[in-house]
Amino acid sequence: MADSSLLNHETLGTDSNPAIIIIHGLFGDKDNLKSLARELSENYYCILPDARNHGESFHSDSMTYPDMAEDIIKLADSLNLKQFYLVGHSMGGKIAMETCIKAPERIQAAIFADISPAAYDGTHDSILDALSNLDIDQVKSRGDADKQLAETISEKGIRQFLLKNLKKTDDGYQWRLNLKALRENYQQISAAVSKGQYDGPVLFIKGGSSNYLAEKHQQDVAARFSNASVKVIEGAGHWLHAEKPRIFNRLVIEFIAQ
Repeated sequence: MADSSLLNHETLGTDSNPAIIIIHGLFGDKDNLKSLARELSENYYCILPDARNHGESFHSDSMTYPDMAEDIIKLADSLNLKQFYLVGHSMGGKIAMETCIKAPERIQAAIFADISPAAYDGTHDSILDALSNLDIDQVKSRGDADKQLAETISEKGIRQFLLKNLKKTDDGYQWRLNLKALRENYQQISAAVSKGQYDGPVLFIKGGSSNYLAEKHQQDVAARFSNASVKVIEGAGHWLHAEKPRIFNRLVIEFIAQ
């Protein structure tokens, strides 16, 4: 029987190759970084999980980074991965950082996309409000949902990304996301990564137009990662992997190949 506490995931590539676990951000799912996984899958075994309370993974009342890092380690154990690389964007980057600190001997190298280990102020409060206030009983199509969301979220690309979390059932539409848990745990999701040390090679990739990784975060980075380098993708915001996929993918591939 399938283990219901194991993250839902997809794999690309051959399991005899070096393994890379690729973790999406808040409101995302395993498909978010699939273009990266496709490029890597020729030479690597890529594992794309849905984080807890996201996609088709299990729902839970807890969303601490130690718990979510434990999910990644448990997934690696289930796939018999003694060592692996990590790539994570935003919340997924923090899950990857926490995993590095929790199990440093298992991580060969890690890449964190547009996030620091520090705590953040509620940058997603308005999105959580918009999703929670959406009257799902009135939704007969994705267009209906988009129309409702457009009242509070003007950027079409963000709405389309969020609406990937709607699934059609026999009784209409429902969220795949555990919105209740995301709301209740939002302070935990915005919190800093645990204190600790990882001395392996890590790369921070920053969106040039984003303020998620800034000078003020340098101390938090240095305190946990002694072997960190930074690359900046000019003209990209927080969703750098979607905005500049070719440059982002190339930076990841070159770093891991070293």
